[in-house]
Amino acid sequence: MKNPKRILLLAILGVLAAFAVLTVQRYVVRAARVQQANATAPYFPAGALWTQPMQQAPVDPQSSAIIQWLADHGAWGYGMRFQVDFSMRVLSADASTPRVPFHKGSTWFAADSDAVSSIPLPRNGGLEGENDYHCGGGDCHLIVADRSAQKLYEAWQANYANGALSATELTVWDLSRIYPPSGRGNQCTSADAAGLPIAPLLFNADEIAAGHIDHAIRFALPNNKIRARVFVHPATHAGSPRGPELAPPMGVLLRLKPDFDMSKLTPAAQVVARALQKYGMYLSDGGNIALTAQNDADTNTKYSDVGFDSHSLFPIKVTDFEVVKIPFLISQTNDCVRNK
Repeated sequence: MKNPKRILLLAILGVLAAFAVLTVQRYVVRAARVQQANATAPYFPAGALWTQPMQQAPVDPQSSAIIQWLADHGAWGYGMRFQVDFSMRVLSADASTPRVPFHKGSTWFAADSDAVSSIPLPRNGGLEGENDYHCGGGDCHLIVADRSAQKLYEAWQANYANGALSATELTVWDLSRIYPPSGRGNQCTSADAAGLPIAPLLFNADEIAAGHIDHAIRFALPNNKIRARVFVHPATHAGSPRGPELAPPMGVLLRLKPDFDMSKLTPAAQVVARALQKYGMYLSDGGNIALTAQNDADTNTKYSDVGFDSHSLFPIKVTDFEVVKIPFLISQTNDCVRNK
């Protein structure tokens, strides 16, 4: 007669062994992804503003007052939480990528936008915050990098319907060009309120796995915490801010202080923090979540592979930053004049 206890024990051991094998396999896959990770190649040539080290740039005389104002008024959009948003995808295209007709949206930003007849739309891609190319509301950014053609397509309020893509604003960045501090032109917006490109200012899981982020990072504040009616280069537009004079202007560069205690952070978070010390972060848009990272649907490494999530930078406080010297303030008129 078979021993029921022995059968049960063997069954339990079998389940544990299978679980152990699956766990090991998961770790092997994660380790392989991390080992193969390479930092994202620069989008623009060497010399682009957001790839310049800024550790030696002087601190603005009003830095302490601006940072204290932010601290006194709740810091970021969600209070003191230095949170990360992962909803922005960066899709890759080449000559083989299907193209679809492009139509101007009903509220098309004619002066600020680049009109094209078609746009590459990779299969299995998606808009910001969506599972596909159908906009369900919100900003619905579309970002497609075609390095073979040296073009970066960035659209705001994009939507795919009836076999065509439409958007309220479309910027086609020339990846072979080093743009001046005035970017595409003063008073001109882009797919981001500040008129800056988006993709070059996003960090991603591959960069964290590689151990270095070689560019500045995009950050956002609520519009009531951004100085009203002005911007500073490299921003070329301000959006709709309504903050007082002590609020930071659109385009400002904040830099993590050199004496920040890195031991507060995980190794993955330290990679981001070092970039914030070396390159800083540019105020690029109005919003509640402070930092924006690229979604890992389009990277080799996943954020779970490196132990990084939306809360990983919570130990960093707004008072850990300083304001890099603010350039000449430019009053916003919304009269976009494109650079040639």
